[in-house]
Amino acid sequence: MSINWQALLNPELAIEAIPVILEGLPYTIALSLIGFLLGTFLGFFVAIFRMSPILPLRWLAMIHVSLMRGIPLMVLLFFIYFGLPFMGIELDAIAATIVSFTMMSSAYISEIIRSSLAAVDVGQWEAARSLGLRTPTIYRKVIIPQAIRIALPPLSNVLLDMVKSTALTAMITVPEMFNKAKIIGGAKSDYMTVYIVVALMYWMICTLYAIGQDKMEKRLSF
Repeated sequence: MSINWQALLNPELAIEAIPVILEGLPYTIALSLIGFLLGTFLGFFVAIFRMSPILPLRWLAMIHVSLMRGIPLMVLLFFIYFGLPFMGIELDAIAATIVSFTMMSSAYISEIIRSSLAAVDVGQWEAARSLGLRTPTIYRKVIIPQAIRIALPPLSNVLLDMVKSTALTAMITVPEMFNKAKIIGGAKSDYMTVYIVVALMYWMICTLYAIGQDKMEKRLSF
């Protein structure tokens, strides 16, 4: 049984598709970074709430984490983009994506932050308190710098997931890379070629991020 390589990958179409797909690159990069950064900001407070002695705050954070980890991102995107208008709240595709990515990533990031803070040796707290440092200063000067080193690899994985998840936003008309690939694939009646091209592009982006992660880890290890 022979493989029809021409049907699997058309080199001419692949070259033609690259600039079209790259038109969606700014959306892919921007949406993943914005969702990650806002998710980190929100996730920090969710983590603090999870560790709070105040029961309502702790339960609120636990419900948020459980809900966001238990709902598929596609369902969340559809609910925010198509469902909220029935409640009088209308968001365009970009805003709906940012809200969805922020909410979803914050749940995972909060658990990373919480576990990283808990992983710092308790002796660090005792030593800092023996020097007369206040709790905010201990967090800022002692605990958080050490927690960042612990949290960096799993946080990088969340960012990579955000990059790949931007492909889902094509379903709500965001003009990112996968959306562009679908358009040119339909126009040329050859989806396989453009899907291979866009897959390689996602791989290259994630590889560059992974290289950046390695450099940051080495820098923080000193």
